[in-house]
Amino acid sequence: MTESDLPTDVGVGPWVGEPPIGDQYDPELLRDGDRRNVVDRYRYWTLEAIVADLDLHRHAFHVAIENWQHDFNIGSIVRTANAFAAAEVHIIGKKRWNRRGAMVTDRYQHVRHHETVADFASWSAEAGLVVLGIDNVDDSEPIETAELPRECVLVFGQEGPGLSDEARAACARTLSIAQFGSTRSINAGAAAAIAMHAWIREHAELPPHD
Repeated sequence: MTESDLPTDVGVGPWVGEPPIGDQYDPELLRDGDRRNVVDRYRYWTLEAIVADLDLHRHAFHVAIENWQHDFNIGSIVRTANAFAAAEVHIIGKKRWNRRGAMVTDRYQHVRHHETVADFASWSAEAGLVVLGIDNVDDSEPIETAELPRECVLVFGQEGPGLSDEARAACARTLSIAQFGSTRSINAGAAAAIAMHAWIREHAELPPHD
């Protein structure tokens, strides 16, 4: 999906009246309207200006996803990481991933690729980040009662098999999400959103509420 695929009733039309002054504004968007999937604050801004502004207040947590099976959840995880202003998203394994679920948010979110788990683990150690696996396994700790480090990487496995043995070995701790129904697992994209929001609840400064 590209931003041109979005319905024409999304966003705002051409700017009416005297145009605003500032390098952040895109003359074409002011002229034609801004139909992108962005918050109102960034209406009519250039892509580069939005990314630069996001970089000023991205959070300290990172997100990593194993990509051995071209999991369709990766796009939705990237979209959620953008919504929660994650520092970076890390793709471990295959470099190509299905971007459709990201709804173009990957343009605004820093995404880094690591060919192997070992490469990712080495990078995380050098960056001083605590690696936390998210998987419902026997020795996992409930995320509902866990304290999450401020500077960390939340690592997610593939839909179904979960984290690989190598990825679990690279994690300092493994956290699980409590479930109360009959299913053995929840969707990987949903699990990622829950885990990211757990970090937000513990560490983020909430924006002003209008």
